[in-house]
Amino acid sequence: MLANPPEYSTDINSVYYNRALEVYNVVNNITPDQRIIAEFWSDDPKTSATPPGHSIAILNQLINDIDLNLADASEAFARLGIAISDSFISCWKVKYLTNYPRPVTVINNQIDASWKPVLVTPPFPEYTSGHSVQSGALAEVLTSFFGNDYKFTDRTHQNRTDIDGTPREYFSFYNMAEEAAASRLYGGIHFKEAIELGLEQGYQIGKNVNDIFEN
Repeated sequence: MLANPPEYSTDINSVYYNRALEVYNVVNNITPDQRIIAEFWSDDPKTSATPPGHSIAILNQLINDIDLNLADASEAFARLGIAISDSFISCWKVKYLTNYPRPVTVINNQIDASWKPVLVTPPFPEYTSGHSVQSGALAEVLTSFFGNDYKFTDRTHQNRTDIDGTPREYFSFYNMAEEAAASRLYGGIHFKEAIELGLEQGYQIGKNVNDIFEN
């Protein structure tokens, strides 16, 4: 059972206020590398295949890189497809049960009325982070399938010119999931709990999917 996000408060010493202040400070002091990560994982509709498509693109690259046979490729797609589907069902249920505000709302109301995030804020509740949940689920199912500490390169955005789509290298699927999740803080659209607990939510979903195939 997921914990609830911090309760609303106008107290500057509250967890709620300090989570907003964290996002505010990260965005205001964003490094070039953090901005690249935020944009690489933004996966906006109309400019990319969206977050689920990014996950499928990664698996496609892995399959092509090692010339995986049809039977194994089919199982890998089945695992990932179920994991992605369950991730968004689970995540959106939590979003609309908690109906939590986005950082831009809190920051504009309590800290800086003129502040803007790096990324466009999506038009649905904040908690938990969809990127975190589906990336955590991906990490579990692909680690189970390809093995621990599996090094790979994500070339999903290498042909884009609107962002720095330089292929990114990872030393494991968990390393990738953690970066994808952190990108939402760098982009200014998620709080700490949505990111960290979203990953945990995704890991559990991935484990549940693995149990279908391994038991």
